[in-house]
Amino acid sequence: MSSSPQAVEALELVSDLQARFICGLENVAIGHGCPASFTKTEWLRNDGRHGGGNRFTAAVGSIFNRASVNVSQIHYGDEPEKKLGSATAISTIIHPLNPHAPSVHMHISWTEMKNGTGYWRIMGDLNPSIDHPQFKVAFQNTMQKAAPDQYKEATAQGDQYFFIPALNRHRGVAHFYLENYSTEDRAADKTLARTFGESVIDAYVEILNQALANYPEITPKDTLAQLAYHTLYFFQVLTLDRGTTSGLLVHDQNDQGIMASLPAMVDRGLFKSWQSKVVSPQDRLVGKLTEALPASMPSPVTEEVKGLLASTVRNHYRLYPEALDHQSQGYKVPPTVNNHS
Repeated sequence: MSSSPQAVEALELVSDLQARFICGLENVAIGHGCPASFTKTEWLRNDGRHGGGNRFTAAVGSIFNRASVNVSQIHYGDEPEKKLGSATAISTIIHPLNPHAPSVHMHISWTEMKNGTGYWRIMGDLNPSIDHPQFKVAFQNTMQKAAPDQYKEATAQGDQYFFIPALNRHRGVAHFYLENYSTEDRAADKTLARTFGESVIDAYVEILNQALANYPEITPKDTLAQLAYHTLYFFQVLTLDRGTTSGLLVHDQNDQGIMASLPAMVDRGLFKSWQSKVVSPQDRLVGKLTEALPASMPSPVTEEVKGLLASTVRNHYRLYPEALDHQSQGYKVPPTVNNHS
């Protein structure tokens, strides 16, 4: 654990959010007659010398396609040459089984430099396979109420970050993204991070509960729509998402945790069809990722496959470092890779 008071408080904050979310999701599952328990997995950075983290995952089944709620804290107090002091984060993605229930992604992190400066990264986005406008409105209203002063800038950044140029569309329907956020009032900044996290968690738990209650019937068309959307999500995460790529390039000690955001099944043929739409050398990345997927329909994203995908992304950017310029970004480019390397 980092000895910095701000890092200690940040770890307490994200751990509280993790427990809140797991409890809410388990209660929804129980309420719909499908009890689901989350299994804890721990990982260490350099055998614990530089911290580590844990993730709580739900097995495929119950009400989840895939669900992971991750917390980590990395620190470098013993390496004076590094500018980064610590990085503390919660990152979570929930993909429900029911195609009418939207997926959700949330990331809240505190990054602290050794010179005492620091900043928050706050993200939340709703990702439906089948759009139900009332859920989008509820999610947007929640984020606006939680961060009224930041909402306009954060949604504009989010819309930019989650846009997929090759497909001329967004991932998700409601986006909030604050990068490198800090003011002179650190207490207020921390309160914003907590309030946003708690509000998004509570709102999503209620959205999930309503979706399962109001749309219990699932047709083959619904299932295909979900598979197509999950493939889009897979595409955005592995070819554009700067946070995912940064995590994979920094180290290989938590590949399963980083890849936990991926849905359980994708359409390999649909994914491959997008290869011709992306610029070089990203077309080669899509090709290699396609090769890592099992040649079946649908294509399962197993633990073994996730490992292959992580290695593929890492190898691609080491071979083509200039391709990092094609990664998504908001108004500011996070310095994560430079700080950790």
